Amino acid sequence: MIELVDIAYVRSGAADLGAAVRFATEVVGLEQVDGGEPGVAHLRADGRHHCLAFVEGVSGVLASGFTVADPGALALAETELETRGITVRRGGPDEARSRRVAEVIGFDDPFGNRIELVCGQQTLARPVVPGRGSGITEFGHLCLDAPDVADAHRFWSTTFNARASDWIGDAACLMRIDEVHHKLAVFQGDQPGLCHVNFQVAELDDVFRNWHHLEDLGVEIEMGPGRHPQSGAVFLYFLGPEGLTYEYSYGVRRITDEAAWRPRFFDPAERGSIDVWLGPTQKPRTQAQVPHLLPEAVRP
Repeated sequence: MIELVDIAYVRSGAADLGAAVRFATEVVGLEQVDGGEPGVAHLRADGRHHCLAFVEGVSGVLASGFTVADPGALALAETELETRGITVRRGGPDEARSRRVAEVIGFDDPFGNRIELVCGQQTLARPVVPGRGSGITEFGHLCLDAPDVADAHRFWSTTFNARASDWIGDAACLMRIDEVHHKLAVFQGDQPGLCHVNFQVAELDDVFRNWHHLEDLGVEIEMGPGRHPQSGAVFLYFLGPEGLTYEYSYGVRRITDEAAWRPRFFDPAERGSIDVWLGPTQKPRTQAQVPHLLPEAVRP
């Protein structure tokens, strides 16, 4: 079994790179890091060099990245995936440099989502300088789509150390790789893609200040503010350029007694199963996975 340490980043294609970066910095509140790489913009939320990278080109998600402990763990992961019949390609120095990691491998999950495993993700010692004071403290989680959530859970829980924290019927499985209630979620969707990318904020008040700020700007609010009964987090989902859904959240549950926790099962048709505040709910819009335009599993 492959031991994931953390989520690393999302790489997303942007037909209008400038607009995507302006929204991420001036509206969401991320910091753009000067990477000196033409056609690629790196965005930062915490100690990582970046957690979101926009790559100029075809609009859509390019890859979702996860970290493993070290080069030895990455080599073992490569072997494990190949043993399971999954085609893996190792990125070269340019690909690793673009991702600000020591090494990177890429593969497709069984549902068509491009996954990258990395080691040696670069850390920046200086404090984050946010593009706007939105209160973001960290890159919280990412959410992928798959046609069958149970199949997706089997893949992530048998190939990797992901454990189900809670289920929302056949619609979603929320999975943890550490104490955080979920770092990875899989939602039911007919096509592969990125359901949303989450950023934690420092205070409950940040969620509501951001809500009013987004409304003042005319940004489409997809869902919230509300509170998820599964993670306990107060949430706000909103739509950015290129079809990328962002989420602010505050107060996510931590599961500290691993032996005692048992996944719970929620019926999505039951009122309050998504939002205990009983607000209107809908699945956030998914950014589609970019089809493979190049034979390499890891692209610039």
